[in-house]
Amino acid sequence: MRYASPLMKSILFLAPATMVVGQAPAPDPATAPAPAPPATSWSYKGFSASGWVDTYYNQNMNNPSSRAAYLQALNITSDKLSMNSLTGSFSYDPKPVGFKLDIGWGRTYDAFYLSEPKKSNWDRYVLNAYVSLKPESWKGLQLDFGKFITSAGAELTESHLSWNYSRSLLFSYGPFFHTGVRASIPVNSVWTTGVQGVTGWNGMRDNNSGKTLGITNLFTLNKVSIGNTIYAGPENTDTNKGWRQFYDTVVTVTPNDRVSMYVNVDIGRNANPEGPASNWWGVATAARFSLNRMFSLTPRFEYFDDKDGFTTTLAQQIKEFTMTGEMKLNDSFITRLEWRRDWSNQPFFEVGLNPGARRHQTMLTAGVIVWFKPGMFNFSGMGKP
Repeated sequence: MRYASPLMKSILFLAPATMVVGQAPAPDPATAPAPAPPATSWSYKGFSASGWVDTYYNQNMNNPSSRAAYLQALNITSDKLSMNSLTGSFSYDPKPVGFKLDIGWGRTYDAFYLSEPKKSNWDRYVLNAYVSLKPESWKGLQLDFGKFITSAGAELTESHLSWNYSRSLLFSYGPFFHTGVRASIPVNSVWTTGVQGVTGWNGMRDNNSGKTLGITNLFTLNKVSIGNTIYAGPENTDTNKGWRQFYDTVVTVTPNDRVSMYVNVDIGRNANPEGPASNWWGVATAARFSLNRMFSLTPRFEYFDDKDGFTTTLAQQIKEFTMTGEMKLNDSFITRLEWRRDWSNQPFFEVGLNPGARRHQTMLTAGVIVWFKPGMFNFSGMGKP
């Protein structure tokens, strides 16, 4: 998800070692410390850097003349090879001042830019750009100022951190990013809460003078995590009349290291300055099955009700099923083959030269991702259980 932690962290309790005369025994596998997670970036004295290249080919079986991939959030083109994201990621740990900058080019950046109600130029190449403040005396409280990916949703913007290659309908029609200030603080070992004051949805420049309030909560238990995000504020262009309210909740369950599952529910309402309010809601669920360290399968199913046509431009109910197969040489070299079917109760999809000619769309997608990080050329142990 764009929500920062859709996967659970496991907890291993260490039993005291039994001492014998002369030589300590080898640690029991059941009580040995868990290996450190692989590094996700190159680091030096608090500064970190990484990057990724993400390319794909979408085959749209409707063969639309626009070569568009309808209902896709980021892989928005079809019937041609496209660059989804060419990104460099840089950060500095806030001790007490730090920053994060993700900058690049590709269809992901195009999708973010096209979603802005009032467009500027320089930010079309930026995913994250914020300064962080986190003094030790603040007991874990961190403030971020700038542009940041939204907290809502079960999926993340980065393909290599998401389970499926394409994003869900809930991702497509929820917020992508925000601009403003956010604060987060761990209340205890299982609960982290936060508040945000932002310009609204998907805009570096505000489309009115009002601001949006965001509230986030994340509960991390042994095998379950629960995330809740609420955004509320005036979002209609050039007026502060009419508020948009958005509620997102994600429940993630990880029963073992082979299986992970989530359920994501979104509810949205936009009060229009003139006329009745627009409402939409949706639910998505997915499960990731790791066959071994090299292969995994992820089915996803969702239902999306755009009751008043606010998000998709047409009042319709949409269902979507996706099956994604993944093969990776290691955590840095990832390939995915995906079959996806979207179907609506209304003729919404383009066929050839004819818009709105069909109620369904079938996509076949192949994606290749290279994540530049430490150990990217270490292929030992792949394919093992």
